[in-house]
Amino acid sequence: MARIRDLDPATYVRHALHTRERSWAETNCYSDVVIELLHGLGFEPLAALPFTLAIDFDVDQWTFFKFPHADVEELFGLGFHELAPWKPLAVHVHDHVAGGRPVLVELDSFFLPDTQGTAYKLAHVKSTVAVNAIDLRAETMEYFHNQGYYALSGADFRDVFQTAGLVHPRMMPPYIEFVKPLPRQRPLRGAALVEASAALVKKHLGRVPEANPFHTYRPVLERDVAWLLQQDLEVFHDYSFVTLRQLGACYELAAAGLGWLHEQGVDGLAEAATELDAISKGAKALQMKLARSVMRKRPLDLAPFDGMGERWDRAMTLLGA
Repeated sequence: MARIRDLDPATYVRHALHTRERSWAETNCYSDVVIELLHGLGFEPLAALPFTLAIDFDVDQWTFFKFPHADVEELFGLGFHELAPWKPLAVHVHDHVAGGRPVLVELDSFFLPDTQGTAYKLAHVKSTVAVNAIDLRAETMEYFHNQGYYALSGADFRDVFQTAGLVHPRMMPPYIEFVKPLPRQRPLRGAALVEASAALVKKHLGRVPEANPFHTYRPVLERDVAWLLQQDLEVFHDYSFVTLRQLGACYELAAAGLGWLHEQGVDGLAEAATELDAISKGAKALQMKLARSVMRKRPLDLAPFDGMGERWDRAMTLLGA
């Protein structure tokens, strides 16, 4: 078996960002997998979260937030590179893992057993995993996905990698990346990591939207809610994922990152972290209320949303100071 870190899916302890106590145990597939990959490799993903401060409402959805590669390079000395497939996918994954490079690859959740009850054998959903170990002969793979570290084998291995051939000849190859330690750049630790993370807060504050994104979203949300009341619950789930879930999960991560810096002795961040965490909790509550409105076909009171925008203003003012 080609293996990078000696991990066991049965005993793996997920990062604290993915514990049940969180309002949003899952964020989006890419950010979640990078959190667990960094954690599994022995790094602290909390240090790389300042980028979450700069999300925005983008026309019809909130930013699908992803760790900037430049930040990960600076903090942990890891470079992300696209892998251009020309051999069978499983062979590519094996060869890079054997070379000490984790592989991030889009796979079909229909064949990922960790999605039991949501997508496994139920729905074909694209999702990104990070492969840490793979054995082509034994047909087994261990991988980071969503909230943890898992394994698959046998028929699931053959199906997820299409080892018996493509489902149809026009099937497009997935997007693939490998993660490579940068030469002559050691990962930051201790005080150097804290200092660099704090500097990233300043960097990403320079990328915060000029206009309050909650004010931008407010009239769109009002229009969207009126439309959602005419749709079924499945449409609500799709809508919520790109709006309330993205903003809620992102600001919870932002609060966690600022909270970690506060714990490391960086002053002036705790109050802003509290405001952002309250935004996250407000988005969670609003999502539940919206779901009930869609089911019952009743109007939704959007007054609580206005309070979230006020908290954003306070948080950004505090951080700007």
